[in-house]
Amino acid sequence: MIAHLCCSVDAGYFLKRLKDDFPNEKITGFFYDPNIHPYSEFKLRSLDTKRICEKLGIDYVEGEYNYEGWLRAVKGKENEPEKGIRCSICFDFSLEEAARFAKNNKDTKVTTSLLMSPMKSHEQLEKTGKVIKRKYGVEFLAVDYRKKGGTQAQQEYAKENQMYRQDYCGCLYGILQQKESQEIIDELISPYPFQKLPASIEERLEFYENRLNLEEESIKYKIIKENFLNYRLLKSKITSKKNVINHYTLFYSFLDRAQRVRIELENEEIGYANRAQVIFVKLSKINALLNKKYQNIKDIYKMPLNLEEELLIREKITKSKYNLSPIIILEKFEDIRYDIEIEAKIYPDSKEILIKF
Repeated sequence: MIAHLCCSVDAGYFLKRLKDDFPNEKITGFFYDPNIHPYSEFKLRSLDTKRICEKLGIDYVEGEYNYEGWLRAVKGKENEPEKGIRCSICFDFSLEEAARFAKNNKDTKVTTSLLMSPMKSHEQLEKTGKVIKRKYGVEFLAVDYRKKGGTQAQQEYAKENQMYRQDYCGCLYGILQQKESQEIIDELISPYPFQKLPASIEERLEFYENRLNLEEESIKYKIIKENFLNYRLLKSKITSKKNVINHYTLFYSFLDRAQRVRIELENEEIGYANRAQVIFVKLSKINALLNKKYQNIKDIYKMPLNLEEELLIREKITKSKYNLSPIIILEKFEDIRYDIEIEAKIYPDSKEILIKF
């Protein structure tokens, strides 16, 4: 039997029940989610789904990330609501691939953990199951484990096993609809692979990889959440008489409106502006503080500072990692007026941390 899998929370209890109900079946978990966006989220969900399969003694296969193929399949249905036509197409796309995989693998049955999700329609899934049975000759098992307290048991199982809980369905169009009221959508803002931002998908992926290392070493742990002040830089522009000035803007730099400033004091390669608490730092100072060898601002973008380094610079200059003054790195200081635009969001957020014991 091939069990198409979409995420660890839906897969865990679902697979446990399958093993109980079909003890003579060899079950293979087939993770196929080409709709997931971005790719780092796909890898994170796959990582945690593989983990739960291994706990249950079920073989695991990660399918191809055919994102472009999925985009073509749902073209024209971008604005459909959850459980609408786009979801039906998505089911067809994923389950047909699971059926092809089953046929090539000489398996005779296919099912899907999507049947466990309260956000998915059983009726839609059963219709797709009938199609793949006619087309590929594999039986589709439309088991319903939501009934008789199944959904509650699923949540308890996920909590017990400290599974990764995503906060959106997965696809680009779904997240835009689900989070349209938010000022920014973190999942769609990331400079990765250049930098891992706080509470980003990339940071979560690293977090759950570290969790696997603890389990391999049999170290006990607990995942808890902590609140913190998050930040996303959306735009940074500096000009002088319409000439663009190459620069790098540090994490937590914030301005509530555009400012025109000049450097009124320079001390140890740090320039203090005459207004808005803007601070300029020479590139040579950054090299000295962090033992870098940047020749120009472009080098920083080629070999970026990590977040810890950015916060260290801020702390050395302002005596606080969380000072919100704009700190801007320049190659040199000039006796000119700088026009500065910084568009950034600072907002309360939460992230997971590991407590080892």
